[in-house]
Amino acid sequence: MTAPLIGIERHRISTDGRGVTTLVAFHGCPLHCKYCLNPQCHDATGNCRVITPQRLLEEVSVDNLYFIATGGGVTFGGGEPLLRSYFIHEFCSIAPQEWNISVETSLNVNRQHLEEIMPHTDHYFVDIKDMNPHIYKNYTASNNEKVNDNLRLLAANVPPEHITIRLPIIPGFNNEKNRKASMEILRKMGFVNFDLFKYIIRKNENAQDNE
Repeated sequence: MTAPLIGIERHRISTDGRGVTTLVAFHGCPLHCKYCLNPQCHDATGNCRVITPQRLLEEVSVDNLYFIATGGGVTFGGGEPLLRSYFIHEFCSIAPQEWNISVETSLNVNRQHLEEIMPHTDHYFVDIKDMNPHIYKNYTASNNEKVNDNLRLLAANVPPEHITIRLPIIPGFNNEKNRKASMEILRKMGFVNFDLFKYIIRKNENAQDNE
């Protein structure tokens, strides 16, 4: 079993979960966001690295002492990591149980991909964009029916303190009123942790930052 990566970033602190973490970013994403943070995840030239779960474990294990000492571990991102759910499942089956496993996801995948990684995931960072289906589609070029289905699955099976919902303001697409409406919907579903920020759009660049 193999999966394509766009990068591995070590020694991340308090950005992708607790403690010291290593971010493993996968190639591939079902969304086509107007301001994509990692446009290389859609690069069709094949300039990404292909790796096995065992080889990935060998590489990230160099930071095992940091993970154990700080309660950190590995965060899977991308792209959309849940498109590689079977790879994540295999990796977690051979990784030390003491490691904290987090996933940064849009949840815009078929339900079985989420179900595959749920037994192994300690924390979810869910990038919602906006709960309004029209705003969501305008920004991502996709609909959010799968997102809503997977949110319900998480709400029913995962303690709310293990889920962080990321809710941005995206200039030109939504505003504070839209974000408050999204938060109200999500609170009614049982979610309590929200990461609120605003995209800063760099002129003449297809990129985004958190304010």
